[in-house]
Parts: sequence; structure tokens; C-alpha cells
Amino acid sequence: MKKKYAICGVSGRALGMFAKPILTTYARRCELVAMLDCDPARFDLYRSRFPEHTAVGTYGEEEFGKMIDETKPDVVIVAGRDDTHARYIVAALERDLDVITEKPMVTTGEDARRVLDAERVSKGTVTVTFNYRYAPIHTKIKEMVWEGKLGRITSVDLNWYLDTYHGSSYFKRWNRRREMSGGLSIHKSTHHFDLVNWWIGQKPVEAFAYGDLHYYGAEGELNPGKEDGRHCGTCLSASRCAYHSRWNASHVPDDHLGLLESGGPRFPYTGYRPDRCIFDEEIDIEDTYAATVKYSGGALLSYSVNFSLPYEGYRLAINGTKGRLETIEYHAPSRTPFPTPIQTIDYFPLFGSKETIHVVHREGGHGGGDPLLLNDLFLGENRERPFPILSGAVDGAYSVATGEAVWRSVKERRPVAIAEVLGGWRESELIER
Repeated sequence: MKKKYAICGVSGRALGMFAKPILTTYARRCELVAMLDCDPARFDLYRSRFPEHTAVGTYGEEEFGKMIDETKPDVVIVAGRDDTHARYIVAALERDLDVITEKPMVTTGEDARRVLDAERVSKGTVTVTFNYRYAPIHTKIKEMVWEGKLGRITSVDLNWYLDTYHGSSYFKRWNRRREMSGGLSIHKSTHHFDLVNWWIGQKPVEAFAYGDLHYYGAEGELNPGKEDGRHCGTCLSASRCAYHSRWNASHVPDDHLGLLESGGPRFPYTGYRPDRCIFDEEIDIEDTYAATVKYSGGALLSYSVNFSLPYEGYRLAINGTKGRLETIEYHAPSRTPFPTPIQTIDYFPLFGSKETIHVVHREGGHGGGDPLLLNDLFLGENRERPFPILSGAVDGAYSVATGEAVWRSVKERRPVAIAEVLGGWRESELIER
């Protein structure tokens, strides 16, 4: 019998990452029975992309209960705007349904606590789609730590870079408002915090951070003129905007939603355009962070992220009592203005010679991780792995709480405890289910 899925939030991610695989690759075992969204135009976009699958039921944002009663899904997929996640996750758990949610699981520690409490008494479970875990290079790093090649982990250095194309996209869209995204230390950095938590097998305890808005917003140094309400597609100052000029040449179309590739209209949604000016006054989040996180096993993380750099990628070092590993990745080589090497891992035993490890690279989004994640989601997790890889509600909560602790530390100029963000919740509160 096919497992039935309902999608809450018909985003570009929902259509590409979930609806399409359910309707194609996994159609023999999966069925899409319903979609819910606040904007009927999103259903039209779905129908234009999948005209042979137009019988799927559609529901408004207040019709969750009706959707469940009429279509009886086994799993609810939550993939809408970040601040809507908690509402539908908790509602699904209250009906004992399983949930698959996009990252971040929620946008606040308070909502993370709500999800944890709801899951504790539900027959349903939450899976958070942290696809970066599945990139072969990241899985290899986890394997090396798990095998003990580094010994007990003592410190991690992670510096993440987003280029002027990708980084600026968050400031054109709804992500630029903290009330909708939690800020980028949650919306984006939860990916990074989850990777570190998973790699080292320790829980975050406390964070201290600095951060600021350096590139975007009304005071951005490259703002061609202080004026609110502009859109890239109609801006009279576009020719004087370095960001627009760099990425709007005919060979590099600005298409973060994948609309040009799909042949659809450029802005198919009601009342929403993803090309708002990156220099608007309303932007209330940071674009640069430097943070330190303390972990339950004694490890320390030194983390930084910058959302406006000449190239994209990251630099990672993990140190332990038996050795160190280093790796550098350059994302989006087609946008990088210099040749980029294939990513490898350099392993330095504490007493011995360096070893360079080459990892088989895979096709697919997020470093080849997306196809592997989808297999686990829709076919069942590969039990032959020596360590768990699918993320649950606790993983989602720790990553969100770390992100909130970071931006609260920036604002309040003090260390912020993870337990404080989660309302005093601790993993010991979990009961056997």
C-alpha cells in the first residue's frame, strides 16, 4: 500500500524537493494527496509543472483539519515560510501523524520546545531534512570522528562564506525579517550548527557571539541611493548597483526560485516578489556573525559566517586528542572567479605524517546529499550505516536554539545558555516511547 503525503507550504522547495520525487521517482510507494497554502496562485504553479497530477486536493491555510479528515495522509511535509512550521508540525503531532519538515524546524526556542513537548506525547515523529549531512564529504568526516581517528574532540573551526549572488538573495526575500525567518543565524546557520553537533556527537551548551549588518540595509556602503520600496526588476538605480550589475547579465539570470528553468511566469505568487531591494530600511537581521559555542563534552566551536563575499564555500578544521582534519570546499564553481580544486580531507595524526583522503563525489543538490536523503525519507533509512544520519526533533531544536542564542548574544552582549533558549528543557525529559 502506498504511503500518503500532504504538503503544508507550496514553496519552490516543496515542489522541487518533495512533490516532484513523490510523483516520479517514488511513485510506486508514495502518493501526494493534498497541499495547503495561503496563496491559491501556488496551486496554479503546481498544476503548470505537473499537469498530469492536478487531482491533488488543495486547501487554505486555515483548513488543516479539513485536509487531514478528507485526505487522511500518513505523513505531513512542512515546507512553507519558516515561521509557519511550528503551527503545522504541532497540529500534525496532535493527530499522531509523522512529520517531515524543512530546516529550520522552527524559528524560535519557544516553538522548538512546543514541538518537543508535542512529540513526547504523540505517536508521530518529526524528521528534519538536514541534507548537508548526506553530502559524501560530510558523511566521511562523521565516519572519521566516529572511528576515533581524531580521539576526543576538543575544538572545531568553521568559517562559512556566501557569495554576492547567494548571500544577497536572502535580503531580497522574506528571510530579511527576523519575525519570519528567525534571522540568518537560524534560517541558514542551523545547517552548519547541525553538522557540527552531528560530527562531534556533543550537545551545545552555551553561545557567545558578535554580529552586525555590514553589507545590506539602508546604510549599506554600496547602496546607490536611499529609497525604500524598490524592486530589482524595475529599479531606476539598477545600473548603479554593483550587486545587480554583477548578477543580471544574460548568461547569469537571477533565478533563485527556478522559475525561468520551469518556463513559468517570473513572479507567479500573489502579493509576493522575491526581488525586493537589498538596501531597504525594513531589513532587521545581521549579515555577519562570529560566534563561540561550548559543548557538553568540552569541545569549543569557533564559527563565522559572512553573506557577501567574492566566492562561496567553507573552511573546516576539527581538532582532537589524537589528531586534526582540515578541508576546504568551494561551492558554485561556475560563479567562482578562479579555478577551484576538487574537495579532499587532510588528516594529520598527532604523531605521524599527513594523509589526504579523496571522497567519491555524487551528482545532486547540496553536494550530492539530496538524492541520498530522499531515499531515506521515502524508502526507509539505510540501517547498514554505523551511525544515525536522519535528523529528529531534538536535532532540530538544538540547531535552532544555538542560532537563537547567537543572535540574542549579539543583541544582549552576554553568553546565552541553550537550556535558557529552550525554556529549561533538557534531553533527560524524554521518555521511552
